[in-house]
Amino acid sequence: MTESTTDGYPDIMTDTAETTTETGDEVLIVTEAARATVFDIRSKEDDADALGLRIEVTGATGVDYTYDLSLEPLAEAADDDFIHTNEGLAVIIPANSVDAMRGATLDLPSVAGQGGLVIRNPNRPNPLGEMGQLELTGDAANKVRTLLDERINPALASHGGFAELVGVDGEKAYVTMGGGCQGCAMSAATLREGISKAILEAIPEITEIVDTTDHDQGENPYYS
Repeated sequence: MTESTTDGYPDIMTDTAETTTETGDEVLIVTEAARATVFDIRSKEDDADALGLRIEVTGATGVDYTYDLSLEPLAEAADDDFIHTNEGLAVIIPANSVDAMRGATLDLPSVAGQGGLVIRNPNRPNPLGEMGQLELTGDAANKVRTLLDERINPALASHGGFAELVGVDGEKAYVTMGGGCQGCAMSAATLREGISKAILEAIPEITEIVDTTDHDQGENPYYS
């Protein structure tokens, strides 16, 4: 779980726990408890009823998005902003944040006594960033190696790490991570959320990625 703060606003946390599913035309669901908290904050502002809650995805930390929350006049919303009003609270989401926020829930933390608000979001950013287009040729193994060498490993190099193809067995590709990624708490998530997704999207003949990295001991169990 990661935490970020917004000036003048409660701590905003991201929580990967159970998430409420989007209903109707809502992008973000606001629970009753969270709405009451926002109303309380908004009541201290001038012309409170004219203010909406703006939530924007500002980036990513690991496999979680980071957010900026603010109270802004509804009259200043952009034409392409998504605005949904629920029981008196207007939520404003910029167009470029809609897909990343779709199905998320704004709530209070589940830990008693913990302040602020929490965003439970089923969506995850790609920890490797945008992969771009790459021509892949040859058999499945060669395509995976090319993708790792040309797109994935340059992104991992900034952390001193790398990903390597161990082998291909039918529709399964066995991948291990090393260097600065070995033993890193984020490496398993990076492989699951970034590397696996990139391979499966780019190489349709591969339908499953097997992480052969021993994230505790640093040995490759594929050979054991």
